Amino acid sequence: MEKFIKWMEEKLVPPMAKIGAQRHLLAIRNGVVSTLSLILIGTFFMVFINLPFKGWADFIAPYSDTLVLPFRMTMGLMAIYATFVMGLDLAKSYKLDGVTGGILSLGAFFMLQMPVNVTTPEDAPLGFVLPMGSLGASGMFTGIISMIFAVEVYRFFQNHHITIKMPDQVPPAVSRSFEALIPGLVVLTTCWLIRGVLGFDVNGAFLKLFAPLTNILGNNLLGALLPMFLIHLLWSFGIHGMSIVGSIVRPLWLIMFDQNTQALAAGTSATDLPYIAPEPFYQWTVTIGGAGATIVVAFLFLFFCKSKFLKEVGRFTMVPAIFNINEPMIFGAPMVLNPYMFIPFNLVPLILTTISYFAVKLGLVNGFTVMPMWTLPAPIGGYLAAGNDWRMIVLILVNLAVATIIYYPFVRAYDKKMLLDEQKEPTTEAGV
Repeated sequence: MEKFIKWMEEKLVPPMAKIGAQRHLLAIRNGVVSTLSLILIGTFFMVFINLPFKGWADFIAPYSDTLVLPFRMTMGLMAIYATFVMGLDLAKSYKLDGVTGGILSLGAFFMLQMPVNVTTPEDAPLGFVLPMGSLGASGMFTGIISMIFAVEVYRFFQNHHITIKMPDQVPPAVSRSFEALIPGLVVLTTCWLIRGVLGFDVNGAFLKLFAPLTNILGNNLLGALLPMFLIHLLWSFGIHGMSIVGSIVRPLWLIMFDQNTQALAAGTSATDLPYIAPEPFYQWTVTIGGAGATIVVAFLFLFFCKSKFLKEVGRFTMVPAIFNINEPMIFGAPMVLNPYMFIPFNLVPLILTTISYFAVKLGLVNGFTVMPMWTLPAPIGGYLAAGNDWRMIVLILVNLAVATIIYYPFVRAYDKKMLLDEQKEPTTEAGV
């Protein structure tokens, strides 16, 4: 085990650390994360619409189109919000004007959409409109490509000083607008040629390209296990696994989540949704209390360990773990580079993913259509995320019991080791 950890530390950690600091992945991560508050607000209305009370659906049926509007204007437009923030973040990483980077990214994104000329009703035609289908999570890959292309073009012209310079007396906001004219012209003209002249549907092409991958990650057990395996393996060596892996798979998770919510809104049963494993699947049934389901480790440390150190770790990590904050445990126990905890920390998420996958697949619990605040305790968050399904609480409790059983022998071994170390300390001090 020590040789394996040493090999991983020398061969895996350095390249993964570089990937984690890659500016484009950071921009994608920050852009997607910036939309979470709106997603939380929007999906709250889905909770309200799907309250588990007899007769509630019939009562709100006449108002359902109005009640679902906040969801459609948040989750349904999330690619717009994310594209701007991604462009802003990437431009700032190059020490360019962030707002200009965001605006150019958003302009490229819109130029790659295809408006529809709605000529009905005849007495008051709507004119050109943008279908919302490609403005939500389904449009995330178009937003990512738009952001990278727009900001890199902007950077190229700035670095080669191919811009319109205004006198120093001109207000900075006006000066920035003129500096963006030439790169903006190149960006928008290129996107217009691709979408308008050539008629190439960028968004449709990306959805077709990633459809097999989305299906593998969302409806295949091995695909569902892969993100958990990579995330926890990286965490074991002190690398924020979610920051790296999440930057790549989170856009796919959002597409899955969007398809689930759209299906539910269209009348699909909550036990027959398109995707099993969008992000809330992992949040509430696997990483309970944080990565590795370490809330059970805090419990075992506090109530079953004899080591003073581990008892203290359990004491100060228990409350944060209840609210899904487990960095104190990750670095306090520590779980990082700990040969005693390496196996259960990586094994537990795989076992819990398998249990939860089949629970959703077999219709024993609802699928996931709501994204509650991530700091809610797992039983509450899971109940809400599954559309107010009490069975999800049972699944979470079962998973916690399974995680406790798996961790227990490893915690006992670690406790014995720490207890021996603590018993040796007084002898060492006396010798001094």
